[in-house]
Amino acid sequence: VQLLESGGGSVQAGGSLKLSCTRSGSPRYSFLRCGMAWYRRPPGKDREFAASIRVDGTTTYQESVKGRFTISQDDAKDSVNLQMIRLKTEDTAVYYCAAELRSLYEGCIGTPDYWGQGTQVTVPS
Repeated sequence: VQLLESGGGSVQAGGSLKLSCTRSGSPRYSFLRCGMAWYRRPPGKDREFAASIRVDGTTTYQESVKGRFTISQDDAKDSVNLQMIRLKTEDTAVYYCAAELRSLYEGCIGTPDYWGQGTQVTVPS
């Protein structure tokens, strides 16, 4: 399973960016598509949750991005987007796409088990 992110870059405060992530490959077992998410790692800090979307369309956002970030997925549930508007300097981070694909036996637990390499988003001060 590979997750490939795109769309990162540098944008002035108040600007917009759209991140995309596409999954390729599948686990070697029958699996459930549980959901996908975006996490981010600000400079010098730990990785943190940004937004997630479950396979049923339920979305969750970190409080600081509510109203500015919108996560969406395609009908095949194999790709996820993150539309970011009114970007702030504190949104500067490496953004990671994540997916939860669980075995039928394990079931969905709400924690990603696959990660992308990350894409840099910079909002200069």
